[in-house]
Amino acid sequence: MPDLLADGSLPARWARRWAERPSWPQLRDVDDRWLTSDQLEEMTRHVAGRLRGAGVAPGERFVTCAPSSAALVVAYIGALRAGLVVVPLNTGYTRAEVTRIVTDARPALAAVADDERAGWLRELGVRVCGIDVELPGGEDEGALDAASADDAALLIYTSGTTGRPKGARLSHGNLLASATAVAAAWEWTPEDRLLLTLPLFHVHGLGVGLNGALCAGSSLELRPRFDQDDVLARAAGVSMFFGVPTMYGRLAASDRCRELAPLRLLVSGSAPLPPSVAEAIAAATGQLPLERYGMTETIMLTTNPLHGERRPGTVGFPFPGVQLRLAADDEIQVCGPNVIDGYWEQPDATAEAFTADGWFRTGDLGAFDADGYLRIIGRSKELIISGGFNVYPREVEEQLLTHPDVREVAVVGRPSEQWGEEVTAVVVAERPVEPAVLHAHAAAGLVAYKVPKRFEFVDELPRNALGKVVRSRLTG
Repeated sequence: MPDLLADGSLPARWARRWAERPSWPQLRDVDDRWLTSDQLEEMTRHVAGRLRGAGVAPGERFVTCAPSSAALVVAYIGALRAGLVVVPLNTGYTRAEVTRIVTDARPALAAVADDERAGWLRELGVRVCGIDVELPGGEDEGALDAASADDAALLIYTSGTTGRPKGARLSHGNLLASATAVAAAWEWTPEDRLLLTLPLFHVHGLGVGLNGALCAGSSLELRPRFDQDDVLARAAGVSMFFGVPTMYGRLAASDRCRELAPLRLLVSGSAPLPPSVAEAIAAATGQLPLERYGMTETIMLTTNPLHGERRPGTVGFPFPGVQLRLAADDEIQVCGPNVIDGYWEQPDATAEAFTADGWFRTGDLGAFDADGYLRIIGRSKELIISGGFNVYPREVEEQLLTHPDVREVAVVGRPSEQWGEEVTAVVVAERPVEPAVLHAHAAAGLVAYKVPKRFEFVDELPRNALGKVVRSRLTG
């Protein structure tokens, strides 16, 4: 097994990779201009120096909120080189969502591309700069890349089942161990080139795609968003593509899908890939997408084999360093250097997330087939995964309950070929109300992927003897 923590931190690994291959094209920006490895090192060193010169100390939180670009990557790497903890914000978050996270994280600085969101942060008392991190005070030329494996690198927020967002504290060791394990399992080398259309505020794009490419010393092409025609046009020049099932569904529907055939690896994650989509991709390209399993708090957990049989509907075997077991109720529990040690300033949530002997409770239910392949069979938590994004029902319900025509509501996921699960609101109304009105009300306070795509109206919600809504009777 590889040494998962060799180099000790993400920047230390990246610096070694830059030194191994100076002056070679590493990062292709969304405008198709390339940054070489030595340019990336120099630019991130200057950003780190400006952050230090502006008085931002190691361990303080640094918000990023911008579409994918080389400037965002440079800001992210520079912040980590300065010892800061990066808090990525979804560029579609509403004011209420931004306020909840920023109030909890208490960042020292935010690099924001959007003027409106920059204004929200300033009103919350946060110092804001542009995504290019131009700051007064000059550069502090002190030592960089000093973080240890135990130091926090990322604070990525989940919505939480209690309504309060939970910050998953991902250390350099967590991220480095996962990236190293992925590179080993997928034979990710400096000769690879990754086409990355996933957003850099999500652990899939940031923690797996960007971190993985930099740790492997490979190159990557950034795209501002997923567009199937763009992906297919660029396929001949890359070797790897990571996507979510919705993306693969659109690629499979294209009569040009066969243009993905030259890629050595197609990876699908963040939600179950429908077998029909997997088979359509295989028919067009000669390879099944490699399905894997992970989550924000653990990065990557299991993968179908790179060599050997890939079984649609399963997520394969644990990555190097990951230990996995099934509890008596079939819950998947894990431990390893990739797993967080807790949530930011929430000891109760942390205690609830771990077993008495220190294993992390994923909340997912699993089963092994006769050959040891893991299959996800359900969730013990109420989480909905729609289009690869996590949606917690309570947050959506709280927004809808602020509408005067909604007496009660339960939000559930309905199976969907396109989205994996479709966010559905089952409503008990005070008076007749149009679904379009409730959709607009939800959209006013929630990012687009959390907004229900379907509204159903009932006279009452099913409840058990204790008065709790029985969601299984709404989803069955």
